[in-house]
Amino acid sequence: MTETPRAVIFDIGNVLITWNPERLYRELMGEEKMQHFFATVDPHEMNELVDQGHPFRETIYAHAEKHPEYRDEIRLWHDRWIEMASPTIDDSVAMLRSLRASGVPCHALSNFGIESFAYALTHYPFLDEFDTRFISGHLKVTKPSARIYEIVEEETALTGAELFFTDDRADNIDAAVARGWQTHLFEGPAGLREALKSRGLPV
Repeated sequence: MTETPRAVIFDIGNVLITWNPERLYRELMGEEKMQHFFATVDPHEMNELVDQGHPFRETIYAHAEKHPEYRDEIRLWHDRWIEMASPTIDDSVAMLRSLRASGVPCHALSNFGIESFAYALTHYPFLDEFDTRFISGHLKVTKPSARIYEIVEEETALTGAELFFTDDRADNIDAAVARGWQTHLFEGPAGLREALKSRGLPV
């Protein structure tokens, strides 16, 4: 029988909040130009720097200056960021609240910038409801680096199967599996609900 975890850890992007920058650019450019834009300027590269703790606006605007032909489009990553980080995945938020109401500790483990997370909090108050938030920008280390998982274990005093982690990226899940955590690759709220119920958690 699977051990019931003592804490649940949620990724944020594409687990609790939709994260889809391509959607905005597709609406503005069309599919073909959007694909060319991402291949040419690699905005996820600058986003990785933000997730590591680099300044939000300055990092994106500096990247825009490297690609003047796309300066305005790149700046949108900052200026219209909240449109890329929406909408809420309501069923996942409901599970978070159900678990906490039942006394199950819930933590966030997310690759997120310092300022972009603060901005997200102004739109999504539930992000303030975790027992602990492990945000990469503050920690200066991103998933799937082993160090960020070690920090979670150190701060929660839990290890291995005592922890249940859900994330939408397989590489982040694999890093947790390597530490013996219980995991679920998030593909939608229904699957997460079943995974939590199967481990005896109240959702």
